Amino acid sequence: MSKIKISLANAREYIRDNEIALFESEVALHRSNIYKKTGMGSDFLGWVDLPAGIDEAQLERIKGDALKMQEQSEVVVVCGIGGSYLGARAVIDALSNPFLALQEKKSRKAPLVLYAGHQLDEDYMVHLLELLDGKDYSVIVISKSGTTTEPALAFRLLKAHLEQKYGEAQAAERIFAVTDGAKGALKKLAAKKGYATYVIPDDVGGRFSVLTPVGLLPIAVAGIDIGQLVEGAREMQAELKQEDKITANPAALYAVARNILYRKGKTTEILAGYTPSLHYLVEWWKQLFGESEGKGQKGIFPAGVSFTTDLHSMGQYIQDGLRNLFETVLTIENPSKALEIPVDPQDLDGLNFLSGKRLGEVNRMASLGTMMAHVDGGVPNIEITIPQLDALNLGGLIYFFEMACAISGYILEVNPFDQPGVEAYKKNMFALLEKPGFEKETEAIRKRM
Repeated sequence: MSKIKISLANAREYIRDNEIALFESEVALHRSNIYKKTGMGSDFLGWVDLPAGIDEAQLERIKGDALKMQEQSEVVVVCGIGGSYLGARAVIDALSNPFLALQEKKSRKAPLVLYAGHQLDEDYMVHLLELLDGKDYSVIVISKSGTTTEPALAFRLLKAHLEQKYGEAQAAERIFAVTDGAKGALKKLAAKKGYATYVIPDDVGGRFSVLTPVGLLPIAVAGIDIGQLVEGAREMQAELKQEDKITANPAALYAVARNILYRKGKTTEILAGYTPSLHYLVEWWKQLFGESEGKGQKGIFPAGVSFTTDLHSMGQYIQDGLRNLFETVLTIENPSKALEIPVDPQDLDGLNFLSGKRLGEVNRMASLGTMMAHVDGGVPNIEITIPQLDALNLGGLIYFFEMACAISGYILEVNPFDQPGVEAYKKNMFALLEKPGFEKETEAIRKRM
């Protein structure tokens, strides 16, 4: 039985069994194209068999370098953007103590993982470098080309800071590069400087790369069991490949359900979690589906909320706003910690009726009550449930979303594995910065300003 459960109980007004059945032959074709690697974007289907192909030697090497960073550094900076950092951050934030940064150094089991290269904010980098002045640190730089503007600029600054602080030779011992196996600026620099390197597979795109060294190395540095993460993905890989029937295959069922809703005018999907530790998993999901499906003037717009917090902000719009929405709710059956609500003798807040209950039970009732309210307000809900939030289940959830995204993209008749629109802003930015070779573009864009 699947560890991931998909419930359409709160979407039955919009999704009928006979409508799901109509997709059986189409989904069978899409799954065949995925597994045989004959569909659109087939050059980037390496993630499909990836979990089963990760061997123990690779995991042990990653663990070894992670241990080296843990021993030599109080802080590890992950330098990347998009899929080069979001997947790792999603797992690290989901499975780490949210107050790790405030713990005493001696009580931490792993370095504090920080991030750079995911934006171009000057103040952020100044504050980061000021912090690193007083910390022993290492850098994991992740870029296939080594020339993507945001991480390349951040790494230039970090490399200069490391070399000034430790000297060139020792700095090289603190830099770990995850890049192309044969070419590119970062590959060339790593070979020249002697950085430890890992390869980004040619057939795995950034947003599908969590289970490559792109994600596994930072996750291991954070002290998370990457063996269990990979094992969860392996189990989900085997399950999804074996199950042919849509209703028995959670990834296929999710893909079909969201496309049925899309065809009925529900063009925005809101992924909702009821624990703040899921925030960056939602961010990773937004990139995965947004970059995969948003093409050809179509696609489901992925948004995210953190409940119950956002019930006091976005909740009003979800309940009463434009009815082009549906929600997908991530539910964790068993919280990892227990906290019982005490009796207050004065009961001034009127909450003694909750005394003796666990806080997680109150959170679950808030979730159920919210789903009912939103369904009543015309917002269908899909619920995705996993038993608990740990490395094994998170690995399965990651692979589940990847497969669902691929099937859903094919249903939408787009290539889920390219991202042609991402280049548009870069061309304008390079023209405005007067990059050599962009002289005509610079002249044209200046006339528009």
